[in-house]
Amino acid sequence: MTFAVPDYLNLDNLRARFPTSFTEKQIASAQTLFLKKMALEMHAFYGGKITIIPKAGVYGMGWFGVWYTPGVSAVSTAIRDNPQRSFDLSNRGNLVAVVSDSTRVLGDGDCTPSGGLGVMEGKAFLMYYLGGVAGMALCINTDQRPGSHKAGFVFDEKARHEHSAERIIDFVRMLAPSVGAVNLEDIAQPNCFKVLDELQDCGIPVWHDDAQGTACVTLAGVINALKVTGRDWKNTKTVFYGAGASMTTIVRLLLAEGLDPAKCVCFDSKGGLHAGRADVEKDLRFYRKWEICQQTNPTRITDLAEAMRGADMLIAASTPGPGTIPAGLIKLMAPKAIVFACANPVPEIYPYEAKEAGALVVATGRSDFPNQVNNSLCFPGLLKGALLVRAARITDAMAIAAAREIARVREEQGLTPEAIMPTMEDVQVFPRVAAAVADQAMKDGVARHPLPRAEVLRQAEYDITEARETTQLLMERDKIKPPPKELIARLFAETIAEIGGMGSQATVEESGW
Repeated sequence: MTFAVPDYLNLDNLRARFPTSFTEKQIASAQTLFLKKMALEMHAFYGGKITIIPKAGVYGMGWFGVWYTPGVSAVSTAIRDNPQRSFDLSNRGNLVAVVSDSTRVLGDGDCTPSGGLGVMEGKAFLMYYLGGVAGMALCINTDQRPGSHKAGFVFDEKARHEHSAERIIDFVRMLAPSVGAVNLEDIAQPNCFKVLDELQDCGIPVWHDDAQGTACVTLAGVINALKVTGRDWKNTKTVFYGAGASMTTIVRLLLAEGLDPAKCVCFDSKGGLHAGRADVEKDLRFYRKWEICQQTNPTRITDLAEAMRGADMLIAASTPGPGTIPAGLIKLMAPKAIVFACANPVPEIYPYEAKEAGALVVATGRSDFPNQVNNSLCFPGLLKGALLVRAARITDAMAIAAAREIARVREEQGLTPEAIMPTMEDVQVFPRVAAAVADQAMKDGVARHPLPRAEVLRQAEYDITEARETTQLLMERDKIKPPPKELIARLFAETIAEIGGMGSQATVEESGW
């Protein structure tokens, strides 16, 4: 029996709960504010969102001789004699470490070492519920200031200081024997480039979700957006706004899929990237950005408005908005333009503004707007597939295979300007991505435990169903307690008052809270 969710806990159509007098701008702002208030209160209510529970039974106290000493000695020696057995005799084969130094958390920048725990726990939460994968959040201190590793040190995120890429690399190398894969997250550039590239020889997948995951789901969205607007890859004029870890990988995958580099311009904070950018060339830490300089923008466009004039597609992953991308720039684009405004937690331009300015397809990273281009559609299934065939690493071809499968799921359901991406409710996405990734891993020669596609699909479906049913069971048995209605009503009333000055009890009651 499925747990029946009370209406007051249903956030699926949040915008409909706000007063009808609210403008689109007020609704967009209110959604953001309310979700932030909810996040803070709900994390406090539950004390975080991840815990560790046994998956083996305790049938009497004598079983501790099996799960621990003396019996477990046989497990230790078996793994000693054949390290690969660690994947069968422990949870390693289904365990992902979510590793971050918290230096670039969402749009909030350096949040101090433990500041990333909310996001990393969230990643582990999604891995479990959507992919049937166990994840553990590991936020580490890479600050190089004297005394920063001692108790009582005060982290001032505004003070200039350096973080060590080598410490992350060393940490992951030491951690690798305990996990099946590592998900790197929220590591500021340029460290993120070096960390990812130098860890590809660990023998397990080391995946940077901000870069590879974002690129994968962006590619999936672009595949379908081009179909909706009747464009082909080679003739699509594209502007990329932002040049961080995610964007450099987005550009790489989209060029591999078929965009003409001569029709692409990418902007960082100093202007257009091109082969004449000596500042990028001489800073060897930004080698991924320099690759883009060499590949794209042959006419060396430096002005954003010039690049946007007649552009078919804008992909932005830059500073959170609203207002980062003015509506006036969207008006310069070609008819039926495609706009991906994917900054988190607030897009560079709200969808309604981009639509009013002439865009046909608008995507963001937000679940409360249409066309969510979010890593959550990718990494649970991708990591599941990589784990099931014990991939040694994740190739670009595996990420592209995942993107094509995500796009295919949505296309089979029908494409419209408001529906170019599947949603997290489409349970079939995750096992299908797992199977596509496992297939590609075998083709790429990085799978150490090849499995037939049908077996990957079966195992992924089983594990995902188990994770969801376990969560449902805990809710049914009241082991995961629902937050009180009064708390949510109070947060909603505060939101209405702050956005529109309309915090009346009648308004809250009309909303269902």
